[in-house]
Amino acid sequence: GGAEPKGRSEMIIDGKTVLVTGASRGIGQALVEEALRRGAARVYAAARHPVADPDERVTPLNVDVTSAVQIQEAAGRVESLDVLINNAGVQPLDDLSDPAALERALAVNLLGPYRVSQAFLPALTRSRGTIVNNVSLAALAPVPFAPAYSISKAAALSLTQSLRMLLARHGVSVRSVLTGPVDTEMTRGLEIPKASPESVARAIFDGIENGDEDIFPDVLSQALAEGWRAGVAKQFERQNAALLPPAEPVAS
Repeated sequence: GGAEPKGRSEMIIDGKTVLVTGASRGIGQALVEEALRRGAARVYAAARHPVADPDERVTPLNVDVTSAVQIQEAAGRVESLDVLINNAGVQPLDDLSDPAALERALAVNLLGPYRVSQAFLPALTRSRGTIVNNVSLAALAPVPFAPAYSISKAAALSLTQSLRMLLARHGVSVRSVLTGPVDTEMTRGLEIPKASPESVARAIFDGIENGDEDIFPDVLSQALAEGWRAGVAKQFERQNAALLPPAEPVAS
């Protein structure tokens, strides 16, 4: 792909501490295994129904991302953290006739990563770490059978961009993952080409290690990567980021 602009920050996973939400299946489970394969010192596998892992580097955490109490409890158990991957998500199939579907999608897919990021921000600031939000290509253009999901993912992309601007001065980098269809329970009924969770997890960690701001981890998303990086939305994001005054020097 094209060269990323300045401000890119590479992060080698070897020896690092990683937390993944939605870690019990699908992409989340693949991310846990890939972090271990890359030599992570510790992986926190957070899920509503956490599963045990034979690797002693894995610590299961009981986290429903809509529960402020569970998020705070988890944050209390994690002493240091280098990489937070907000991966938990729901995909209601709806037609926007029922507000409950939209409220549920926003609660999990937008407010979930917001709350989790805030809770772990002190630890990530100390480590000058990185936040990775698994968004979706649906953030860029809605999927007709899942508009509530698409709306929540568009909002999650905007959250990611906002955090990127605001946290850069604290040394925390923020990345989005713009995923196409992946072969998980979420897409079971769809007769379309899908990437494997393992290949997506590999590409996500490649993107983190390369310092990519926006990660396109599968064949469908990869086809859009060049256009996105050179596109008007990305230029405008950089222009707006320049409006922030430089950070105050912190007394050590």
